[in-house]
Amino acid sequence: VQLQASGGGLVQPGESLSLSCENSRLTLEHYAIAWFRQAPGKEREAVSCIEYHYGRTVYSHSVKGRFTISKDVAKNTAYLQMTNLKPEDTGVYFCAADLWGDCTSWYRADNYEDWGRGTLVTVSS
Repeated sequence: VQLQASGGGLVQPGESLSLSCENSRLTLEHYAIAWFRQAPGKEREAVSCIEYHYGRTVYSHSVKGRFTISKDVAKNTAYLQMTNLKPEDTGVYFCAADLWGDCTSWYRADNYEDWGRGTLVTVSS
């Protein structure tokens, strides 16, 4: 699976941004998809996960209620809709795929077999 995250950019606090995670080879229908982010000088942080079958979603405490993860099987693309962005949301965002994953231990980066290139999100006034 080759993943490519896109949609990042510079926004002001309170604004929204939507990230996409496209797959160039295999169908995302069989994969749990997670989003991670890494701020400058900090460790990679798990943001959200959507399981492969029922679409159950989980979120980190810091983004719950503001971010929404989804998958469009027909388009073979996953999304992260981000609203009410804060400066602390700044970082490089990565999508990752886990074959037949159910988002158990979703916050562990070593659960995911495939990673895409990240996209930079900067929240600043």
